Amino acid sequence: MTRKPRVAIVGAGSLANFLAVALDAAGFPIAEIVARDSPQSRRRARALAAKVGARTVTVHSAALDATLLWFCVPDREIRGAASLLADHLAARASRHQKGRVHGKVRFAFHSSGALLSRELEPLRKAGAAIASVHPLMTFVAGAHPSAHPCMTGVPFAIEGDDAATRVARRIVRELGGESFRLPAARKAAYHAWATMTSPLLLAFLVTLEEAARAAGLTREDARRKSLPIISQTLANYSRLGPAQSFSGPLVRGDAETVAKHLAALKMHPGAREVYVALARAALRGLPVKNRNGLSQLLRD
Repeated sequence: MTRKPRVAIVGAGSLANFLAVALDAAGFPIAEIVARDSPQSRRRARALAAKVGARTVTVHSAALDATLLWFCVPDREIRGAASLLADHLAARASRHQKGRVHGKVRFAFHSSGALLSRELEPLRKAGAAIASVHPLMTFVAGAHPSAHPCMTGVPFAIEGDDAATRVARRIVRELGGESFRLPAARKAAYHAWATMTSPLLLAFLVTLEEAARAAGLTREDARRKSLPIISQTLANYSRLGPAQSFSGPLVRGDAETVAKHLAALKMHPGAREVYVALARAALRGLPVKNRNGLSQLLRD
């Protein structure tokens, strides 16, 4: 394709808001925001459409005068939405286009990290090339991405038909992101890793707050006081790698201090469980002294 494709966004949630605005800023025309036929969905879609100069439509009223349909809906809704839109396209097909996608629609993407492109199979059967295009980034309401524009430097995992993945790579490049091809068989493992990078990292940070309560701090104080060391640890990890960034009693082999930690956390079993699991992970993957002594302590 020589021109930037015209895009219809299916959905109006957090991801759709970030993606539509980024596409619009990069010069991709946004034709429609396709929403569910409910007051709340329509309201969100109207707000997003106003930002990017698009029309607000439902599945049954969509003109679908776009080259690309990009699905930004929950995983459980992708196949159903694709089927409805494929039916809508088929109903509007002219006689000489029977069995093919009507008009300009040539590609369909979804942005699920866990599901394969084949969730869009109804649109593939209608003649569109399909792909899954997942940004490895967190998108939540009220967030302000650290990079601007918001997709700069974001890795996108891409899987699907060759024609669709070629277009996806080009779009990602225009957004300032980085794309990489993901084999279909690796998709679940990829998403497990992606889940650990943000949602489960937050679960760990909540556990930090629980551990801080054992030291007499409030959750708010714990959050504020831990941010400098967390930020520095991430900076060290980025610049030096994990081994050179590792510090504390485990790297020194100080089993006596670790035993004191475990005793102090007895009244906070959730935090203690996470401490033990992470300490065992450190024994497996980081430079630790007194490995045998620490292993025995953590087993006990």
